[in-house]
Amino acid sequence: MPLVGVVLGSKSDQAYGDETSAVLEQLGIEHEVVFASAHRTPDKVREYTQGARERGIEVLIAEAGGSAGLPGVMASWTTLPVIGVPLPSSELGGIDALHAIAQMPPGIPVACVAIGSWGARNAAFFAAQILANKHADISASYEEYRAGLASR
Repeated sequence: MPLVGVVLGSKSDQAYGDETSAVLEQLGIEHEVVFASAHRTPDKVREYTQGARERGIEVLIAEAGGSAGLPGVMASWTTLPVIGVPLPSSELGGIDALHAIAQMPPGIPVACVAIGSWGARNAAFFAAQILANKHADISASYEEYRAGLASR
């Protein structure tokens, strides 16, 4: 059963989703990837987000560029942790998405990571840190990964 739901705002964001998935797979974390846009398919976003907890999802990762409404919209529909990944899909290189995600109003928080590839991978690592508080196998996997960083 997937513990992490990765939502990509557009199929053109697939490469970033692949990076997130690769880290989750490396750490042995089951996840699912869906495409849903806060602007083009808002009903799909709402239905997916509201049903996530019932499906066993414990952390949501939302990756979007441009106005990057996806993470905030998802956070408005759930109390699960939402990690927003700003993507560099506009002429502004992702700064617009970064601001949209990082500047959420109080009360409906969204965690925000770096723009692009670094953020796509760090979102997965952050999800692992959250899940490690409850899942011993994920904790062990993440600890092993971190220990391996020291030998590089």
